[in-house]
Parts: sequence; structure tokens; C-alpha cells
Amino acid sequence: MKLYYSATSPYARKVRVLIIEQGLQDAVSLERADPMAENAATRIGNPLSKIPALELKDGSHLFDSPVICEYLDHEAAGEALLPKDGDRRWAVLTAQALGDGILDAALSLVMESRRPETERSAFWQDRWTAAIHRGVDEIAEDVAADRKVFDLGRITYACALGYLDFRLPDLDWRGPHPNLVTWYDEISGRESFVLTTPPE
Repeated sequence: MKLYYSATSPYARKVRVLIIEQGLQDAVSLERADPMAENAATRIGNPLSKIPALELKDGSHLFDSPVICEYLDHEAAGEALLPKDGDRRWAVLTAQALGDGILDAALSLVMESRRPETERSAFWQDRWTAAIHRGVDEIAEDVAADRKVFDLGRITYACALGYLDFRLPDLDWRGPHPNLVTWYDEISGRESFVLTTPPE
């Protein structure tokens, strides 16, 4: 299998962390791809021209990080990071959606900041910022309820917080959440996160 990714994509980072945690490094090769490049959609097998995208052994493709993560977790021999059924499955999927939603809002803020200042929407910037802060508040509550859990939801949380540090440090999610900072620093020390840290 082949994963098309960018070293700075938090969605691709989530997949890469799962690959390492599940010991799939020999089963999945990594290939950097620029989704903005000409013919990128054809190259990576995603008509939306977005990464990550996973090319399977038969040449077919999967795309969108939740789909790829579920597929790889299903293929792995290790303990599932996404439970196959029961209440815990829905809790993990909801946590993943929360982390991805924070990332969606953060990416929108980053892209908006690259527009000419006179063309930026204060309304949308405020809305995305508020969504991020509410999302981080929810993450802090969830983590405080059980700090020892490690699953796909927690992986997504950490990738989201890491992206805020990487692209939007002025939002300062850390200030109001010292306990969450401690948890994040602990999880960031795992080999899977160290090896997937985006370049400065």
C-alpha cells in the first residue's frame, strides 16, 4: 500500500501516527504529494485532489483520513484503536469528528489569513475561532475524564492541538488548559508523534 501525504498535513499526520502505532510501516510506503500540483487528483487517486489518499494493493484508492484510519486499523494485527462495535466505537468516532472539526476550522482560518486583508471575512474568522475554542474546551473535559485512554479519538485530539501550535499559536489554547497541556506533552513524547512532527 502507498500513502500520499504532506509532511504538514494534520489529517495525514493522524494516519501516519496510526500506521506507526499499529506497526504497519512495512506494509504502507509513504509518498509525498502536492495536492495543488497539476494532475494531482489523478496521481493520488482522489478526484477532490486532497490528501491523505491511500493506494491499495489492487490499485484502488481510499481517501479522507477517517476512512483510511478505519481501514488500516482493521487490517492491523494489534489492539484496535477504533473499536469495532459497542458504545465505545461511537465515542471514539465522535472524538475523531471533534478533532477533525477543529482542524477544519483551523485550516479555514489559515487559508483566510492568506487572502488580501481587505478580502478577509471578520464574521467567518470569529466563527472559526469560537468553534476552535469550544472544541478545545470539550477536548479538555474528555481527556480529564480519563487521561489513560489511547485510541483514534485521542490521536486526532493531539494532531489538532499540534496543528494549532504549528499554524495558529496566537490562539493560545494552552493558557486556559494547563492540565490538557500536560496530557498533550505526554502523548507528544510517543515515538509516533515525534516521528511525524511537521517541519518548522
